[in-house]
Formats: sequence, structure tokens, C-alpha cells
Amino acid sequence: MGMGSDMYRQQILDHYKNPRNHGELEDPSFSHVGENPSCGDTIRMDVRLDDDGETIDYVSFSGDGCAISQASASMLTQRLPGTTLEELDEMDTDDVVEMLGVDISPMRIKCAVLAEKVVQDGAKIHEGDLDIGETTTEE
Repeated sequence: MGMGSDMYRQQILDHYKNPRNHGELEDPSFSHVGENPSCGDTIRMDVRLDDDGETIDYVSFSGDGCAISQASASMLTQRLPGTTLEELDEMDTDDVVEMLGVDISPMRIKCAVLAEKVVQDGAKIHEGDLDIGETTTEE
């Protein structure tokens, strides 16, 4: 790994130490909580939709966890505004790994994608397409 990967590692540490859009959003369009019981990560994602009901206007997160899970959540809060719920649904693991910019070990993939899965499940619950209870579990 060269200097480029060091830059991305620094970016992850910066998002972990100085998270963007951290905290609970007042009057979100939807909120959802998820956890990774294997390492103790817990993330709540709050989303406010534009008036069209389809486009993400603002995202915040709260929770505790490792640097990868928290940085991923922070980075997603910056990436998702302007995204439609359909585009959100189409996101996958590769999109998150690309956003993070570093190779993620198989043991840490669940940490990296937790926020993505939480916000996707929250959107599906909001749209009536999913009824999984109160928590997404990434096992």
C-alpha cells in the first residue's frame, strides 16, 4: 500500500475523531438503528427527505463503534444528500469500500457496511417494503 492508502487511512481517522453530521436529527422523515453484535458497533441513521418524498435532503448519525463503522457512517452522511431512495437501494458493499478508499478485511466488512444497511433498511421500512422490527443486525 502506497501513499494513497495512507491518505485514505488519515481520512478515516479524521471522520472517526471529527464525525460529520453526528447527533440525532429533529423530526426526521425516518430513523433506524442497527448493530453488529460481533464487535459491538451500534448506529442510528436519521434521514430527512425533500418535499418530493424521494430525494434525501439531510442525514445524521449517532452511535458507538470502531473507527471503520463510525467513519463509514460519517462519510455516508456527506454522500447521501441529493440521492434518491431508489439510488440508495442500489448501493452495495463495493460502493462503501470505494468510498472508504482502503482495502477492508473480511472481518471488518460488516463494520464498514453497517451504516449503509441501516439507512437502506430504514428507507424500506419507511416505504412499507420491510417489516423487520426495530433493529438491523449485521451478523
